[in-house]
Amino acid sequence: MPKSSRKKKEKVADFSKAKLKLGKGKKLPTNVVDTSFKARSIALPTQSIAVEKDSAVPTNKRRQTFSDILSLLKHYNAGARKDAIFSARELFQDHPGLLERSIAPLLSACARLVGDEDASVRKTLLSFLDWILPRLEKKDLIPHVPLLLLFAASAQTHIFPEIRIDAVRFLNLLLDAVPESVVCGWDESGLGHGMRILEGYLGILSAGTKFGGAEGSAQATSTASVVLSPQSKLVVLQSLSSFLSHAIDPQPFAGESHRGIGQATGAVPTWFVRPSFVNTRLYEEHAKALQPSLHGVNGKHLTWSVDPDFESFDEDFVYDPRLLCGELETVQDLSNLSDLSPEMGDVSRSLGGIPLIMRLSRTLYPTLTATFLDGAPVVFSPSTNPTETEVQMLMAAFKITRTLYGAILQSVDPGADLLAPCEELKTLLGYLTGYFPFTAAHREAKVEQAFQDLSVIYCELLSLLVLVSHQSGTRNMDRRNRFRAPRHTFLSPLKSRFSLSSQVDLVKSYVIRLLQGDGGSGAQLSRPISVAIYTALLPTIWALLNQRSGDQPEQEPSAVLTATLDHAMRASSVSAVKRLTVEFVGRLLLLEKEVGYIGHFHPRDAGAGRKFQEWLLHLPKALWQVGTDNFATTRAILGVLLRLVQRGSHVVEREQISSLSSRLTPFFRIVHPIRGQVLGPFTKIPSSEVHVRYLTLDLCASLVTDQARSGTEDGGLCHAVSEAVKGTREEPYWDRVRAAMRGAWVKDGPPEIQDRATK
Repeated sequence: MPKSSRKKKEKVADFSKAKLKLGKGKKLPTNVVDTSFKARSIALPTQSIAVEKDSAVPTNKRRQTFSDILSLLKHYNAGARKDAIFSARELFQDHPGLLERSIAPLLSACARLVGDEDASVRKTLLSFLDWILPRLEKKDLIPHVPLLLLFAASAQTHIFPEIRIDAVRFLNLLLDAVPESVVCGWDESGLGHGMRILEGYLGILSAGTKFGGAEGSAQATSTASVVLSPQSKLVVLQSLSSFLSHAIDPQPFAGESHRGIGQATGAVPTWFVRPSFVNTRLYEEHAKALQPSLHGVNGKHLTWSVDPDFESFDEDFVYDPRLLCGELETVQDLSNLSDLSPEMGDVSRSLGGIPLIMRLSRTLYPTLTATFLDGAPVVFSPSTNPTETEVQMLMAAFKITRTLYGAILQSVDPGADLLAPCEELKTLLGYLTGYFPFTAAHREAKVEQAFQDLSVIYCELLSLLVLVSHQSGTRNMDRRNRFRAPRHTFLSPLKSRFSLSSQVDLVKSYVIRLLQGDGGSGAQLSRPISVAIYTALLPTIWALLNQRSGDQPEQEPSAVLTATLDHAMRASSVSAVKRLTVEFVGRLLLLEKEVGYIGHFHPRDAGAGRKFQEWLLHLPKALWQVGTDNFATTRAILGVLLRLVQRGSHVVEREQISSLSSRLTPFFRIVHPIRGQVLGPFTKIPSSEVHVRYLTLDLCASLVTDQARSGTEDGGLCHAVSEAVKGTREEPYWDRVRAAMRGAWVKDGPPEIQDRATK
């Protein structure tokens, strides 16, 4: 068919009507629109209008109850689990009273999400726990800690490294909330999961988990096959440092704690003086000499009476029938009676963990070595300042080193061999000696503060080596223990094996500059020392003072002692560090009269008698400047002055007593040329501070009595005190004290004093 005819037929077909065939429907046009629809019914019984809702059940903005949220926390969809955590926080924010009765199911559901494979769910969970854990009471949280630790320990060994790191972050939250429950059982002494958590830390660090063997190095049984990134390693090291600081208490005596930089407590540490006493009991007497509890701050006040009430005595006494029956046969039996004391029992139990700590330090030694060797060249670069991650990682390694080796070298375990730990610590410090003192390449306040903390920790670690190396094998060969074998005979080779003279000289120069206000960073103005820094420096200062110096004349004061006394006098009276300086210098002077003290440092032979007297005479001025602003500093000044006067220190002579009396008079009364008589700060001390008021009167009574016995005038102190206490509760007490003083004058004073007393 020709082409033209075909085209003609196609044109005709457009305008022709199609014929319908039998059984076929009408053909739909090509542009037809389908308007059909389908409907389905969904059964929601809980949302039926026929069911009455309980309006008293707390709900969030989504109308979700706590039961609904619990079910969503177990949802298969990660987004639903994440939203459920947000809904839980919203619910507890709107209804705080619901939290107390929902702790058990909530923590049980959260524990199962610690090892969730979705990163957003874990991040949301950590944020939620960081918010809710501080709002829970410890007594309510502690029963659920074992369950949380089981899931955390399981997550520490997860196949995915990011889950292991998030498990460590979860442990950080628990360490902040209930640290004693987290570390319980770390040395297998309790029923806690501390040992399992510690093994998890070591496994993440690839340091090995089998460190319980007595000999040999640790066996690497870790499943961590992925090298940690710097950020992840920092998280693990910081968490491990916090865990060890809570688990290991290197101060089992006198209730002290050794938290170091940033965690200094209010009490002045004295643990470093312990090796200079012949036994623990005499050291504890020295440690408690200036403790406020002995003066009745929080204790009981017992008044003497003819018929005492024995029911009020609730003290602990050691009873031994051998003392009554006379069955003691040897001197050894008498010396062993100290083991019956509850305090000594606690000490013996605390020493049981020293071998375990030594094995743990040996296990972590390669990790610490690698961290120091890798981080020190970068952190202490002379050209550029390091990043915060690098500084904090080195800081965490420093703190772990201080916690482990500090506990070992401060131990008094007679069976501990300290030679190997000393070698390890000396090697670790040797990696850092070339950079000491640590200084930043460029001026930056945050970096300079971190470097100062690192330098102080370095000084503290070196002071441990110095203190241990100066202990002699005959330090316990006193009258009571002359039949015993020396407990530290293994320390004799330390002094000849370790050459610390160069490192000691560097530390001495740094400490002197720091006490003088020069932090070593090129600052033009002197910077005051914080409480934490000064507390951490005390072991170093004592180690430098107590070491023997053959090239220094005996009557010439050491530069460290001079700098310490100058800083103690230069510190502001209203600063927080003033009380620490008063107590530390006061303890140095009290060592002169302590029974059982066998250290090398002696205040009388230090060649700083005039410096000590100058420091002593500046205390009344500091007392007047403090006034009623800081009663802790006031108690420290009064306690030190009273102890020094009572014990007859060599710095408290007749001239000093007269000066102290005249300088204490303005504390009670001032005679102004225009205003006349003005009462001093003593009258402003509130009646609630009874101890401070009585302590002041005791000091004045001691001074006035000493002056009366020596036949000198008190400079009006007695009259000023009488005027200040007139009409107060202390007036009868002062009258009794004055009567007792008159009796002492009449009995012991010269004739002219006896005549004055009778008048």
